[in-house]
Amino acid sequence: MANKPDHYDGSDIQVLEGLEAVRKRPGMYIGSTGPRGLHHLVYEVVDNAVDEALAGYCDTIEVWIHPDNSITVDDNGRGIPVDKHPKEKIPTVEVVLTILHAGGKFGGEGYKVSGGLHGVGVSVVNALSSRVEVSVFKEGVQYDISFDHGKTAEKLREVGKVKRGNGTTVTFWPDPTIFTDTTVYDYDTLASRFREMAFLNKGLKIILHDERANPGSTLSDLAPEPRTEVFQYAGGIVDFVKFLNEGKETLNKPIYFEAENDDGTVEVAMQWSSSYSTNSVMAFANNINTHEGGTHLDGFKQAVTRTINEYARAKGILKEKDSNLSGDDTREGCAAIVSVKLHDPQFEGQTKTKLGNTEIRPLVQNAVTQGLAEYLEENPKPAKRIIDKATQALKAREAARKAREMTRRKGVLDSFALPGKLADCSSKTPADSEIFIVEGDSAGGSAKQARDRKTQAILPLRGKILNVERAGLHRSLSSDTISSLITAIGTNIGDDFDADQARYHRIIIMTDADVDGAHIRCLLLTFFYRYMPELINRGYIYIAQPPIFGLKKKNSRSPKIERYIYDESALGKVLAEYDNPDKFDVQRYKGLGEMDPDQLWETTMEPETRTLLQVNIDDAAEAERVVSELMGDQVEPRKEFIQKHARDVRFLDI
Repeated sequence: MANKPDHYDGSDIQVLEGLEAVRKRPGMYIGSTGPRGLHHLVYEVVDNAVDEALAGYCDTIEVWIHPDNSITVDDNGRGIPVDKHPKEKIPTVEVVLTILHAGGKFGGEGYKVSGGLHGVGVSVVNALSSRVEVSVFKEGVQYDISFDHGKTAEKLREVGKVKRGNGTTVTFWPDPTIFTDTTVYDYDTLASRFREMAFLNKGLKIILHDERANPGSTLSDLAPEPRTEVFQYAGGIVDFVKFLNEGKETLNKPIYFEAENDDGTVEVAMQWSSSYSTNSVMAFANNINTHEGGTHLDGFKQAVTRTINEYARAKGILKEKDSNLSGDDTREGCAAIVSVKLHDPQFEGQTKTKLGNTEIRPLVQNAVTQGLAEYLEENPKPAKRIIDKATQALKAREAARKAREMTRRKGVLDSFALPGKLADCSSKTPADSEIFIVEGDSAGGSAKQARDRKTQAILPLRGKILNVERAGLHRSLSSDTISSLITAIGTNIGDDFDADQARYHRIIIMTDADVDGAHIRCLLLTFFYRYMPELINRGYIYIAQPPIFGLKKKNSRSPKIERYIYDESALGKVLAEYDNPDKFDVQRYKGLGEMDPDQLWETTMEPETRTLLQVNIDDAAEAERVVSELMGDQVEPRKEFIQKHARDVRFLDI
């Protein structure tokens, strides 16, 4: 309380002019100043071009990642207006780049439908860039303007006549004083986003050029050469569903229908497979991935459940004594895209990715009810396969419910009967607690000795858990290892899942640095993705990063390790730092059990010094496809993946 100010008046209130507020609090506008926020800058500029496509004026967007990690986005839309703005009395393009929330999407007639209301505009890109250069092309004339740290550096000028159609080109350099973690763009992150945009806008061509010879790869000798990829899908969201179902045995050809009224439009594509997944339905509003769902997704789910139940009863597949199929039953193995376009989208939820427009629910509901009912009637053979799949899911769900009841009676899923191998922490506050899921008793023993007993719990696993991508819920619950895992975490699964009951807010997968360890890690991630995806969405799942090598002086009786090396590709560089590497032995840690408790603590478990990888799902479509491809029951896609990436393997311990 020392030095308490003795006055408080208007002079203490700071007013940030122009884009200063964005530079002062960038996280408020782009979420973070880490990699996610860095890539968000590109999305904002591309979204403006996509809005031109939605309005019917643009069909091609090109994006360049330059060697210095600057970005250029070019579109063949109408071009940002260059005439003098009636209110601001400066060129409109300058208004758009320097005034927050200025644009053609706030009540004017520029756009009937846009995703821009969700975003923060190209002005924020300008604010968070060290330099921005804009060229506008209108009626054969080029106009240029440039900006420095959000402020106009060179006023709009007419360059002259050019031989190209209308459009806009924006080049920007992210400000390294804002993005202090990295200004290096990840090609795959951008490619996934552009692929999604091309799927959602039938016929739109998005071309991504990467001009970098070594685009930020940790294995520099394996980095791809400069490349170009074109994303364009004549089938739109039908192609999207096919993409989601790659590597799966499908039960029907994709179903597609659309509807429109005064409130907006809806497109739906859906296809069932033999997969056990129930989280392959993706919903979009004005091209924005509404991860948290909303009214459009509610309408879709209600319509699918009711329509399939009515069809099954009408055909006598479900008898009078039978229970109704649940929503999860009818959607098991269903990959679907629900895409709505609204004039005035209202977003809510913590991350502003939940649609709140109530008027869109009946539009989606009616479209799905009519379209799916007609398909089932007109296609009896695939319809029977779809209903059979749902009834099998019902039987498995009933069996799983009985298994859960049985295990509860035995005390297995009772919070008072935690797994015997679990060394729990003393803290009862989930936010302060973490659990290490460890491979085997040997590593578990070291981890138990190394841990901080107050906040760190240890659960050793015996062998490899079931691959839940191939096993149903009923079979998964029969596994003692999976039951122990579920009980320790505390959330339960299936109908009883409740993320708020998680006993730990950091669930850390800690496996050996060999092939078996990598496989166990994949099996665990598949389990969390299929049965506890909300824990991933909340950021509770982590992967420990134990060292791979330890550098120790030769002939030394001391167990002291001079240096730990966490990256295989860094070994040569580290050895080169020492004048005489011959004085050192390189110890390869194939297993966590090879480290004594002190070493395991200081390298992998000590919160102040360790490195953890947080698991997230930035691209749900790609995650779904990869999990199915690598962990599903179709051999051929997995074989193709291995053949494609075999050369990437540098160190293989078997």
